[in-house]
Parts: sequence; structure tokens; C-alpha cells
Amino acid sequence: MAITLVIHGGAGNIHPGMMTKEQEVEYHNGLKLALDKGYDVLNNGGAAVDAVVAAIVELENNPIFNAGRGSVFTKKGLNEMDAAIMNGIDLSAGAVAGVRNIRNPIRLAKEVMLHSGHVFLSGAGAGEFALTRGIEMAPDDYFFNKGRYDQWVKIRDSDFTQLDHEEDNLKGPEPDPEYKFGTVGAAACDAHGNLAAGTSTGGMTNKRFGRIGDSPVIGAGTYANNNTCGISCTGHGEFFLRAVVAHDVSCLMEYKGLNLQQACATVVKDKLVKMKGEGGLIAVDAQGNYDFCFNSAGMYRAVRNNEGLERIAFYGE
Repeated sequence: MAITLVIHGGAGNIHPGMMTKEQEVEYHNGLKLALDKGYDVLNNGGAAVDAVVAAIVELENNPIFNAGRGSVFTKKGLNEMDAAIMNGIDLSAGAVAGVRNIRNPIRLAKEVMLHSGHVFLSGAGAGEFALTRGIEMAPDDYFFNKGRYDQWVKIRDSDFTQLDHEEDNLKGPEPDPEYKFGTVGAAACDAHGNLAAGTSTGGMTNKRFGRIGDSPVIGAGTYANNNTCGISCTGHGEFFLRAVVAHDVSCLMEYKGLNLQQACATVVKDKLVKMKGEGGLIAVDAQGNYDFCFNSAGMYRAVRNNEGLERIAFYGE
């Protein structure tokens, strides 16, 4: 069994021509820092769930990712964030949706799991709960990112939503093809073979009506079960919701006997493709095996284990 941590910073039309060398370094360093923070927990005998939170906090703190500080703007020009965490030991889980001014939504999701008596809290109610638990808040200015704001301004008067931060060559009201699904996530196997997974996102630029994607929905964008796997997804949330992607991978392992890679490929490269759903996932099982599986051009991703493996990648194989 290997102690393993896998993380992602989003998937989508990520190809070598779209990033400068400086941007590649920035993403590499951002993923590396999150990997370091999360793996330090595992390396010191910590629990998978704590490693997942530690890694995601670093991604939420980095404005290049669409989560926490880097969250995109809604139709009303606000930042509304979603997050979820699940512990594979006992299937306990916590999730929040549509929260505002929460510095690290993944920490709030963990508090929901441990102290609320519930699984899923939303909006103002989740904010009230955050205050009772002493969760760190942040003003609107903390979440303001000029690049994200400018991207929203380009489409705020249209009915389009943007699948995360497009490049600067957006022309007119049509969403740019140079999109990325910038959700962040982590999955871990600790020294005891326990699994955990978590996901955090700022959602879609110009989203309306309190739209919620797959990220905070247990079984869709996030799932962990010691008997099977830990999964965090990133992609076009509507398809991942309808396909119940994360739980489907687990079910294929539990009921059909597929291994981790087979189960991930069946869902991401067959089921989702047939639905025209784009994106990917990261996965780990209780033996410490891992998988990066995506049907998009690329996915920001990284892995480290106690057998000396460390890998950080952006583009397709």
C-alpha cells in the first residue's frame, strides 16, 4: 500500500499553445505548493481527510484557480462558492453551496461534516453556521481579481455563462472556446489505507439563479469510500451531475469488480463522452493506486506517494 495524494486545478481546453512559459511556471508552483502541504500531513502520519483539506486550502488561496480567492463572478457580480469533503472511513461528508465571504470554503465543508449534524448547507444558512464555528471570513475585496472581473464584464449583459476563466481573446458575447474548468480538488490514501476526497469551486462566470454544479454534490463531483476509491471531479457540472460521476466510478469497482483505472475510464471516456460531457477526475484507491482520467485536452494535476513518485502535469498524455 502506498501513501498517496492526488490533486487537480481544473480541466478543459488546456494545450501547450495557450500558456506562456511564465504561466506554466505559475501553475506548476501553485500545484507544487498544494502537493507539499497536503503530503506533509500524510508523511507525518496524518489522516487522509486532513491532507485533502490542507491541499485544497492552498489551491483556494491561489487566485490562478477558480476556487476561494480566485473565484469567478456571478451574473450579479458576486463570488459564490461551493465545496465538499468526504471521509471514506465512515462515509461522513460535508458540503456547502452558494457561500460568500468564506476565505476557505473547504474548511467550512469539513465543519459541516463534523459539527452540524447535516451534510449539505447553502447560502445564508451556511454563512450563519460558519460564524458559529469561527470560520475565517474575508471581505469582497479579498476575492476581487481584475482578470476574472474583466472576463465577467465581457458577458454580463448576455445570457451566456462562461465555463471558467477564458483567455483574453474573447470576441463578442459568445463564450470563448479557450475555456478551462477551474475547479480544484484532492484525494488521498493515508498510512492506514483510509481514503478521503474534496472539491472546491467558484462555479461558472455569469451564473444565475443560484446555480450549483457537481462539485459540492456528494456522489456527483466528490466521493470517498474505503472499500473502493476517493474521487474529485472537474468539468461541465451539469453533465457530471446527471451522470453521478464520482459515485458511478465507486459502484463499478464495488459491484462489477473493475479496478480503479478501468472504472474511471468507463465513466469519463465512455459514459460522459456519449453524453457530450467534458472534463475529468482524479482518483485514488485503498492500495494507494491513483488515476488521472480526463476527456478534455488537458487537466492541471499532480501526484506524490511514498514510493518516490512525484508528477505535475497540465496537458494530455
